[in-house]
Amino acid sequence: MLTLAVIGIGAGIALVAYALLSQAQERAVVRSSLRQLDDYEVENVRDKELLDPLKDRAVTPLVAGLTAVGRRFTPQGYLENVRQKFSTLGTRGDDDVDRFLAVRVVTIALIPVAIILIYKFAPLEGLMRLAVIGLVTLFLVLGPDAMLNRRVADRQWQIRTKLPDMLDLLVISVEAGLGFEQALDRTTHAVPGPLAQEFTRMLGEIRAGASRAESLRALERRCDVPEMRSFVLAILQADTFGVSIGRVLRTQADEMRVKRRQIAQEKAMKAPVKMLVPMVLCIFPSLFIVVLAPAVINIVHSF
Repeated sequence: MLTLAVIGIGAGIALVAYALLSQAQERAVVRSSLRQLDDYEVENVRDKELLDPLKDRAVTPLVAGLTAVGRRFTPQGYLENVRQKFSTLGTRGDDDVDRFLAVRVVTIALIPVAIILIYKFAPLEGLMRLAVIGLVTLFLVLGPDAMLNRRVADRQWQIRTKLPDMLDLLVISVEAGLGFEQALDRTTHAVPGPLAQEFTRMLGEIRAGASRAESLRALERRCDVPEMRSFVLAILQADTFGVSIGRVLRTQADEMRVKRRQIAQEKAMKAPVKMLVPMVLCIFPSLFIVVLAPAVINIVHSF
């Protein structure tokens, strides 16, 4: 009987949910059809507002309010720093910046809620409770910035590793007789990725009327990578003094390849030092227990 009752309740809930969802789907279809009619006019103000998508009616005003709060209480210079990071990620406009500020406001507002939940429901006491509260607060305060910095670092790493290969293809294309912009346009199709996206954006700025120097400086500011800064300076100097672009690109390609090898060697040398921490904290205690525990037990039984 209990099983039949549970099945009946579940079937009833499923039927109610199906009816509600089917009505919502029908209303959505009707609204989308009405939006396609140019001459359709709705007399009721509420019905006219309901013709707009839920995102425009609820989500967008909420994000705008949270963004306004975030812009008001952020420190001076923080907003420009966030905008620069999103520019490094290849985004345009302030929509992503506004969403990030809204997320920051939400995470900071969740701090007292998290503290109350830990005090009420977490089976912790004393220093352990304070440690958990501190970790949760630190995560909510620094978590969005840490994730954004991680994304920026990953994109910059991809640009640094792809730049030597891109320069090799540029050298081949330029020495084959193509101009710098034509060679760059051809190379971006051969090596997809963040670096190709940045070069494509630079070519778009040149086609829109910007000079090569302005586009290269904007590219260097967006990427914020030392290797890209060196490449941009070399190209600008070649344009200024009339040096062959092919020779400059070959020199830069060799230099970038050496730098990439040095970075790999540096990471390899850092690996033993980084492995020392988990070995001391995790492996050595277990090893000591396995090796010394029998001797300690024998000593205890002997005395």
